Amino acid sequence: MKERQIKDFCSKNGYTVALAESCTGGLLSSRLTDVPGSSEFFMGGVVAYNNDIKINILRVPFDIIYTYGAVSGRTALAMANGARKLFDTDLGIGITGICGPTGGTTAKPVGLVFIGGSFGDKEVIKEFYFSGDRLAVKNSASEEALNLMLELLNAGEEEEETEE
Repeated sequence: MKERQIKDFCSKNGYTVALAESCTGGLLSSRLTDVPGSSEFFMGGVVAYNNDIKINILRVPFDIIYTYGAVSGRTALAMANGARKLFDTDLGIGITGICGPTGGTTAKPVGLVFIGGSFGDKEVIKEFYFSGDRLAVKNSASEEALNLMLELLNAGEEEEETEE
């Protein structure tokens, strides 16, 4: 179970996590808090479904949303950094996308999801195209966000080992 791996890794190393979710609507937060003891590492999350919340709470620059759109890699990363700053955590994850069944365009179809992650000085943006209905896209997005969290945490540990 990836959620437990994240909890164990964070607890062992004293890391903390914050989330900014749009299209997943809090599903990732729910998955993390299903693990007993998650309050040791999970500081909180923001469900920023509306652009005003992204801008005013998470401090995503208006220019990023205006230029690249609410569903973009840059927005996902800005959401991750905003959550990280808001909750003063080591790791921040931002998720934005189009779960459908409506809302897609030729340029940004249903199933397009961007996940941004920020940990230490490392920043990552991942782009996905998921198939299935709305719930399937949300589940796939939350699963890939867990993968990104583990990837960032493991990369951070490898960097620490090489510095010693």
